[in-house]
Amino acid sequence: MLSRFGQGLVTVFLASLVVFVLIRAVPGDPAVIMLGEQATSEDLGRLRSVMRLDRPLYEQYMAFLGQLLAGDLGMSIRFQRPAGELVKDRLGATAALAGAGLGLACLIGVPIGVLGAVRAGSLTDRAVRVAALLSQAIPGFWLGLVLITIFAVQLRVLPASGGGDFSHLILPALTLASFLLGLTIRLTRASILDVLKQDFIRTARSKGLAERVIAFRHALRNALIPVVTVLGLQVGTLLGGAVITEAVFAWPGIGNLAVLAIYQRDYPVVQAVVLLSAVVFVVTNILVDLLCTWIDPRLRRS
Repeated sequence: MLSRFGQGLVTVFLASLVVFVLIRAVPGDPAVIMLGEQATSEDLGRLRSVMRLDRPLYEQYMAFLGQLLAGDLGMSIRFQRPAGELVKDRLGATAALAGAGLGLACLIGVPIGVLGAVRAGSLTDRAVRVAALLSQAIPGFWLGLVLITIFAVQLRVLPASGGGDFSHLILPALTLASFLLGLTIRLTRASILDVLKQDFIRTARSKGLAERVIAFRHALRNALIPVVTVLGLQVGTLLGGAVITEAVFAWPGIGNLAVLAIYQRDYPVVQAVVLLSAVVFVVTNILVDLLCTWIDPRLRRS
């Protein structure tokens, strides 16, 4: 566990370095964005000096690391508020959206994957595989626009955009869950098919247990480890998909904030969002390891 923690720290450090360099490689001057095109060269020079933009890149990065170790993510260029505070205000909305998307994908995808495995080769199994393929093939932004057209514009039963009560979460969560749903179905089906070939399953069948009982009570727990592992690795994809989903539905999360910050060259906010995403990814993978050892105690000994 200590080695995983150390690897996580290295991952966060590399993420901070990459985003620091890449965001400054994007054309545009934050000083001009703040003061406007009519600002004098003297005013621009003073602001660049205050923001350390006139110093070499390595000096800027060392200053950034020093602030980071002190718990300071910097001041937003656009909003003139601490970047960490801005991200914290929107973190709950993104966590709700990502959690709902992942929950829907698991609640729907796992039973469907088990059904396809139990009825392998049948018409039901072929329908399950087609559904999984379509779920992964449909672009999220297109699906979001279709859902808005049907449920918000035509039927008028759900809001089209914005944050608020539970009804505002339904369409974004369905959109975000679409890609992960197909992956969950395929992983569960493949894992169950592999487990169903093992000796203890033949023993359970010889005792006269129903196929449904065998699949859900005996095979599923053994098949969950690869599913949980891969879904844990998809947290980064989930956060990336949340950026598009939040833009389509004007969801007030960190993805929407990141897009706005990139357009406005708001370096501290972009760095704060990426660092937070890296920390979430690392913590999620550690939790996945712990969950896998709970599902299969043999992993503790290994």
